[in-house]
Amino acid sequence: MRAASHTQADTSRREAVAFLRGGRQFLRAAAGLGLALSLAAADLKLAQQDLLSGRYLEAIAAAEVGVKGDEGQEQWHLVRLTGLMTIGNYPQAGAALSNALAAVPRSIRLRWLGRDVLRFNGQSEAANQAVKEIVDLVSARSWAYREAADLVTFGRAALALGADPKQVLDRVFTAAKRADPASRDVFLASGELALEKGDFALAARTFQEGLKLLPEDADLHWGLARAYAPSDTEAMVAAVENALKHNSNHLGSLLLLTDQRVDEENFAEAEKLLERIRAINPWHPEAWAYAAVVAHLREQPARERAAREMALRFWTNNPHVDFRIGEKLSRNYRFAEGAAAQRRALAFDPAFVPAKAQLGQDLLRLGQDEEGWRLVAEVQQRDGYDVTANNLMKLRDVMDRFTAVTNEHFVVRMSAKEAPLYGDRVLALLERARERITQRYGVTLDRPVLVEIFPEQKDFAVRTFGLPGYHGYLGVCFGHVITANSPAARPGSNFNWESMLWHEFVHVVTLQMTRNKMPRWLSEGISVFEERQANPAWGEQMKPRYREMILEGEMHPVGELSAAFMSPPSAEHLQFAYYQSSLVVEFIVERFGQDRLVAILRDLGDGVFINDALARHTAPLPTLEKEFAAFARQIAQTWATGLDWEKPPLAALMPGAPAGLWEAWAASRPTNYYVLTRTVREAMAAERWEEARAALETLIRAHPTAVGGDSPYRQLAAVHRALGSTDGEREALARLAQLDDEAVDAYLRLMELGRDRRDWPVVLENAQRYLAVNPLLPAPYRFLAAAGEALGDAATAIGAYRALLQLDPANPAEVHFGLARQLHRAGDPAARRHVLQALEEAPRHRDALRLLLELHASATDAPSGDALESGGAP
Repeated sequence: MRAASHTQADTSRREAVAFLRGGRQFLRAAAGLGLALSLAAADLKLAQQDLLSGRYLEAIAAAEVGVKGDEGQEQWHLVRLTGLMTIGNYPQAGAALSNALAAVPRSIRLRWLGRDVLRFNGQSEAANQAVKEIVDLVSARSWAYREAADLVTFGRAALALGADPKQVLDRVFTAAKRADPASRDVFLASGELALEKGDFALAARTFQEGLKLLPEDADLHWGLARAYAPSDTEAMVAAVENALKHNSNHLGSLLLLTDQRVDEENFAEAEKLLERIRAINPWHPEAWAYAAVVAHLREQPARERAAREMALRFWTNNPHVDFRIGEKLSRNYRFAEGAAAQRRALAFDPAFVPAKAQLGQDLLRLGQDEEGWRLVAEVQQRDGYDVTANNLMKLRDVMDRFTAVTNEHFVVRMSAKEAPLYGDRVLALLERARERITQRYGVTLDRPVLVEIFPEQKDFAVRTFGLPGYHGYLGVCFGHVITANSPAARPGSNFNWESMLWHEFVHVVTLQMTRNKMPRWLSEGISVFEERQANPAWGEQMKPRYREMILEGEMHPVGELSAAFMSPPSAEHLQFAYYQSSLVVEFIVERFGQDRLVAILRDLGDGVFINDALARHTAPLPTLEKEFAAFARQIAQTWATGLDWEKPPLAALMPGAPAGLWEAWAASRPTNYYVLTRTVREAMAAERWEEARAALETLIRAHPTAVGGDSPYRQLAAVHRALGSTDGEREALARLAQLDDEAVDAYLRLMELGRDRRDWPVVLENAQRYLAVNPLLPAPYRFLAAAGEALGDAATAIGAYRALLQLDPANPAEVHFGLARQLHRAGDPAARRHVLQALEEAPRHRDALRLLLELHASATDAPSGDALESGGAP
């Protein structure tokens, strides 16, 4: 049909001469011409639809005919050039561009598209000139470029020449939207700008608005997918699937899926996707850039070099290639290699802002702060709309007010308010970790480790990821740099910061050993495993849901385990990924030995691919996966064997279940886990305390390591308290405190009970446990001070009193007095200052007055030099 329409268009032009002849001949010609133009417009629309739907060859063929029929029609040239560029026929696109500009010399849309055509034909200067010509043409004849697509093109050109992004968005793109509220170009350009600047929320809203009008537009779905990518993997995948539903050959969407597979370390699937892309465009530079990344991560340097050369074959100084390579390497924790790639990109184009921004972040993660902050400042100065640069520069102002707590091995930067409270405790913990872990893995760290602790979660997120959000992370290790949340950053949720820092320090060691060349599952698995080795209460532990997941086949194969961290169905599945990874490490150590684990890490550092390293020191991957699965099942099957784990029938659990159905099922299963836990809940709710106690004791006998919010120990303590059995309550809480590293309620109650019994070692022990979770509250310090005084441990008491003063105590006079008393016993002349401060707060404090007299008497009896050092007359 299309070929016939072009023949008719040629005939119609000849018949148009009849316009001068009038009469019936004119009418016939006019009618024919109108029909021909209508058919030509329909052909153009079909060709454009072919282009949007991924039928690129059909679109190009139609455009070839359309250009011959009407070479002055700009849209035919645009379809032809877009199709040729999409399939990678860059030389033919170059020739077509010359013809197009000769036919439509004032087209700014052709020039904008021609920018990339010229670049891929080795004409970078001509490409730059094309952009300048766009601005010149619009400046000279602005009235001629009022269509939405022209305004968008002008805005894009202005951005390329360094115009302020916010002004372009507010003035040019907004004007384009007024000109045509349904223009896809407006939505695409505005959304792309928001993506480029890291404003993902705005980008998502923009693409969603466009999709309401154009629900079958694959480019808009792809834009929405990229907006979701940093925060919502499930929504991102759904958007990509929608894009591919409307265009199965959509290259951007296929690349986004490739990106996800690389992050999952599923390199085989990534390469299949790249083959699919190359079937459409054999020379796609970004596809070859991803091929280079995959080769790099698989330790295939020759293939990596070849892929990069292919990526640069046509546009030989394309900064996007090395930018993409570096960005992906950094996302896989290869920050040094990522930074090197960004430097190559900047060598091609020193003004290429994305590479400069990424390099700045890479350097900050490598601990090269001076250059890193300078680059971020340059990005912000050039582009005030860049969200990441703005976030980082605001963060720098915050971090300038941090204080540093240091020794020869660590530099800890933290809030000036928090450092006096637990800065020394952080250093002591890190020193213990360094001594233990470096010895276990035979490593000597070559420089101090930088640890940054943030009291605001948003500051942690910006420092770590460049953007707010990412609430699921407690700490992150980049190699020699650790970023972490302070307990203050997560109000209302407890976490053991000591366990978290130990975990992150293990990453320091393993990442250095492997030069960051290790799969995520192994990195996380070793860290969780070493948590448990250091303290049995730390790290992920077996629990009923994990048991169920193992026995019901929800484990990932070892070779695919890193993917479990990428898009877990729930937070529980993510935590299970950590647990399963640690079980793999435990299996390797138990089955093959710690020395084999160390050997695997050293091989990874030498460039051996993980599967080869595992086979060399343990077993081939299929064998290892089979043996590990049996190991994990055995652990699950032998855990809490005193309990019956049969699940109740669903009918017995439904609302309105037949009377007696549950009771009949439960009666014959006295040791069933689900029966016992329900019995406990119902008995406690009805205050049938003895019944609850009996069920809880049965649970504990069969399941003595249960922890968590619904731990039977916590419930048993509550039952004993209700029954008035303080000894029973204390015994249950003591066992819970041994097993659970975040049970602050248990620690607090044990401190109260210990104080009442004058059992000061118990008070001391639980105060220390409490501080490992939250060192920013006064309660543990009050108990610690009392225990220190009672045990004659002046150093402990002094430290606790000083911490209380940092926390704005309700009764500062009492705290100053307590501190003065301990300092006096320790022979510290600072006692005088604090007793005076106590009297300043409470002038009639009799004990403080007596202590002052005692201090004065001591000073009078002392030699004059000592008296002068004590602080002068009261």
